[in-house]
Amino acid sequence: MRKPELAAAVAERTGLSREKASEIITAFTDQILAAAARGEDTTLMGFGTFNIRSREARDGRNPQTGEPIRIQASKTVGFKAGKAFKDALRPD
Repeated sequence: MRKPELAAAVAERTGLSREKASEIITAFTDQILAAAARGEDTTLMGFGTFNIRSREARDGRNPQTGEPIRIQASKTVGFKAGKAFKDALRPD
């Protein structure tokens, strides 16, 4: 599902216009991004937790040449699904 489809579904369920639903989704994702930039986790009870994960520097290989390369340390985002989310994915 892409953002326009999500906005349409939210608009239909809430009675808002698609434009307003899109603004709300944008505000929601902006807040998650801002929290991540501050190094904070975002937890939505029953849905899941977005958190920042650190990756150590490591050695790798260029897949085309096989030449060894050094991969720099980095940060990435992780998501851990909540109980309700996991339960929704279980087969009946």
